[in-house]
Amino acid sequence: MDRTERFYRIDRLLRERRIVPVRVFLDALEISLATFKRDIEYMRDRFHAPIVWDRQRGGYAFTDAEKHAPAYELPGLWFSAGEIHALLAAEKLLEDVGSGLLAGQLAPLKNRLEQLLGSADHSAEEVRIRIRLLHAGRRKMALPHFETVAAATLKRRRLKLRYYSRVNDAVTEREVSPQRLAHYRDNWYLDAWCHTRDGIRSFAVDAIRGAELLDAKAKAVPDKDLDEELASGYGIFGGKNVQWAKLRFNPEAARWVRNEEWHPDQRLTDEPDGSLVMELPYTDERELTMDILKHGSRVEVQAPTGLRKAVVQAIAAAAALYR
Repeated sequence: MDRTERFYRIDRLLRERRIVPVRVFLDALEISLATFKRDIEYMRDRFHAPIVWDRQRGGYAFTDAEKHAPAYELPGLWFSAGEIHALLAAEKLLEDVGSGLLAGQLAPLKNRLEQLLGSADHSAEEVRIRIRLLHAGRRKMALPHFETVAAATLKRRRLKLRYYSRVNDAVTEREVSPQRLAHYRDNWYLDAWCHTRDGIRSFAVDAIRGAELLDAKAKAVPDKDLDEELASGYGIFGGKNVQWAKLRFNPEAARWVRNEEWHPDQRLTDEPDGSLVMELPYTDERELTMDILKHGSRVEVQAPTGLRKAVVQAIAAAAALYR
């Protein structure tokens, strides 16, 4: 543990036990006697901790501070945004496991997360009440299918899938070589080589209607090829035909979008009137169109013409519903 955590552990032991022998401190903190003495002196000098050695009772204790002595207070200890998100997300994932096969093995990890959440200035329960993780757009999926897909991905075996296409409203059978699982916008996707279509494809795991593990070894696809096909453009849809979109957000929308990352390679340009121009690569217009439409009249597609037409058609179709 780091030094700040030791200060809090020392404080907690003194408050809980009143009198704490040196050996208890050394065992709990896992430090040498010299390091412990330096920590005590630091707490006394910097934080005005009223810690004294009680020879008669054989341990350290808090004593009443002198009437005009500075107040004793440890520095605030809290999580960074990334840390609190990681801890709460991990705890939620473990809760979702429920009474699964790994519940017993994961119990110690859940207990450790509980201790970590309670290691700051507030209890773990208070953290859960006051901080929430909201998941929007998460789709339900059959657990057995996910387990089979994950097993095939890790074991490097082929899969036989029954896959539902929302675009065509049809179920097809595919033989695929799993490459990796991706968690994107609260949903799981399988990146794989599709032997049926003879190419790289991404499959939404929640759209899998059946999954069978095959004996055949999975075809290996280099990460570079996967990224070129699936990560070169915007969103989850893949393709190598990369185009660049040019979007102009009005001053109101710009205040929000300026701090958002739509794509790692995006380019932002501030306009004199407070507007923002965003340029970003995409290979399939479907997901990008949906995100553009969220901003309504506060964004205009300036290029390319194909994307602009797609957005105009979507707006016209939506407007027709309200005539």
